[in-house]
Amino acid sequence: MNDIPLILASSSPYRHALLSRLRRPFGCISPDCDESALENEHATDLATRLALLKAQTVAKARPDALIIGSDQVLEANGDLLGKPGNHAKAVEQLSQLSGKTVLFHTSLCLLNAISGQAQESVETVEVKFKSLPPETIEAYLRAEQPYDCAGAFKSEGLGIILLESIKSEDPTTLIGLPLIRLCEFLQKESVHLI
Repeated sequence: MNDIPLILASSSPYRHALLSRLRRPFGCISPDCDESALENEHATDLATRLALLKAQTVAKARPDALIIGSDQVLEANGDLLGKPGNHAKAVEQLSQLSGKTVLFHTSLCLLNAISGQAQESVETVEVKFKSLPPETIEAYLRAEQPYDCAGAFKSEGLGIILLESIKSEDPTTLIGLPLIRLCEFLQKESVHLI
């Protein structure tokens, strides 16, 4: 087994919980970088750029490690939506998503800080929301308070009641870290998980 340290370039509790499923020790370092979109940047380009940027930023502190960078961008009718941050913006986001089919683009970068080689991908999930009356939106937000989640809902929690369908090759992608692809990347780095 390759004993190179594994570092998650994120402070996300959701990504931490997902990576913990693989039962391999890892550290977490929150990357300090500008996550703003560039002018006219497409959602997948933004997600890809930010995953690599996060990994490269953390690699400066951990040049001896495999660094996992990830980002998620919600694309709704050409608009890019991020984390709402508060109740009012969450109401606005869910109202905008009501009855719509949207795309969640989750990027993944596994950077070998020793060799400088990066493996990258973007996994896209199609999510169809039910028509959401204001009272449903309000009740859901009061119950789960998903203000730190793009789209203001958690598919792995009560937010599933807001949806008609999810189309994805990997259920972990929508939560924020595509584990199927990550396992593939780790195997290419000779990291055996079992």
